[in-house]
Amino acid sequence: MRSELQKLTNKTALITGSARGFGKAMAIRFAEEGANIIINDLREEEMNDTAKEIQDLGREVITIKADVSKRNDVQELISRSLHSWNKIDILVNNAGTFRHKDFLEMTDDDWDIVLNVDLKGPFLVSQAIAKHMIARKYGKIINIASIAGLGSSNIEMANYASAKAGLIQLTKVIARRLGPYGINVNCIAPGFVVTDFTFMNRTPKEVKTITEYRTRNAILGRAGTTADIANLALFLASDESSFITGQTILCDGGRIDRW
Repeated sequence: MRSELQKLTNKTALITGSARGFGKAMAIRFAEEGANIIINDLREEEMNDTAKEIQDLGREVITIKADVSKRNDVQELISRSLHSWNKIDILVNNAGTFRHKDFLEMTDDDWDIVLNVDLKGPFLVSQAIAKHMIARKYGKIINIASIAGLGSSNIEMANYASAKAGLIQLTKVIARRLGPYGINVNCIAPGFVVTDFTFMNRTPKEVKTITEYRTRNAILGRAGTTADIANLALFLASDESSFITGQTILCDGGRIDRW
């Protein structure tokens, strides 16, 4: 580890949904840059696996099981986090879910679970941490949305697209409210990135087809990786981005079907 180059030395980062996928990649990347990590998820075994990787980097880490869509769980998450380190410098609202369902067949449950986790969750966690960051006059909040929230033409999930569009607007509202206290609030909108979710409820043939299609529609000619998202999140979490707030930054390889 090259301490002289570390960007998050002595910082504490809470990353929701960080047992795997984007969240795990960000947790490890932040740890590599000197941060202590709070892993939040509902998958205990996978949280422990990720925590072990972070410990192997020489960083301190705790795991907290909590459902970000439930206010009581969120209050407990923040309380336990602050009890462990007395501060949270960085919050990444990454926890998310989706339900594949045609608009005409979508049920209340299909709609509610996605909006509750993907939009209400970031609202609850950001609200719960805001007073702490205001008191310290410092903080970085990063929301993980999607190009689906900006109108990508191949999105068919009304629940997911609506939640991510709402999250992009929520980012702007929170940024404006917290900016006077020195708190930066930004949003990342990933394009097509191969993660565990790519394979959820899809056959290998379907995965191959969707990967080929979405790769063809990226100017850079490839799918994204979790490292691509983690590196952008690192920039927004660091003080190198101190004059950036209220922004949604696309990380999509130049998707031409969005233009």
